Amino acid sequence: MSQLTVNGKPLAIAMPASVASLLHHLDFNPSKVAVELNGSIAPLARFDTTELNCNDRLELVCFVGGG
Repeated sequence: MSQLTVNGKPLAIAMPASVASLLHHLDFNPSKVAVELNGSIAPLARFDTTELNCNDRLELVCFVGGG
C-alpha cells in the first residue's frame, strides 16, 4: 500500500495504480472529473496510462449539471 493525498486527505492504495484505477476505486465517472496531479492537470485521454507514485497529491473536481 502507498500513501496518496486526495483532496487534502490521506488515502492508502495498492500499487501499481493509475489515475483511472484510483477513480474506479473511489467510484468516480472519469468523464465527469477533472484531475490535478502534483499541480498539473492530468488529461482525460491519459488517465489509463498515468501511473501514480507514493506521496502524489491529487485534487479531484466533479462536474455537476443543473440549472
